[in-house]
Amino acid sequence: MTSPALITTAPSFVEYLPTINSCFNLISATFLTLGFIAIKRGYREKHKKYMVSALISSALFLIGYVIYHYYAGSTKYPYEDWTRPIYFAILIPHIILAALMVPGILYVVWQAWKEQFERHRRLAKWVWPVWMFVSVSGVTIYLMLYRL
Repeated sequence: MTSPALITTAPSFVEYLPTINSCFNLISATFLTLGFIAIKRGYREKHKKYMVSALISSALFLIGYVIYHYYAGSTKYPYEDWTRPIYFAILIPHIILAALMVPGILYVVWQAWKEQFERHRRLAKWVWPVWMFVSVSGVTIYLMLYRL
């Protein structure tokens, strides 16, 4: 499971970070789904708790991601078969949307914090599916890199 690029001076837990980070992405996707269902059913407080949980799990993912890549560098896709173009077709939009998503999420959360719920709702219609895509595609990328 350890990346060949993993620097030998890395703390021992670093080799487990891809798996841990993938779990954070899966947890985030789960909370995003629960939050969506809760708000559609009119449960604002449950929605708030689920979405804050999704935000925390995504933040923990980001911390783990930065730590891992600080020590390991980039991870090369190990296969030269038919899965390679599929991997990059998932990876490229994942990276672009993940970078764009961070300010979008923060702005949508800020609108909810200020109780600007109409603006929050309007923006969340765009941000939520992107956040969900990034979380689910992150798990897919992990599975393709480390479990195929």
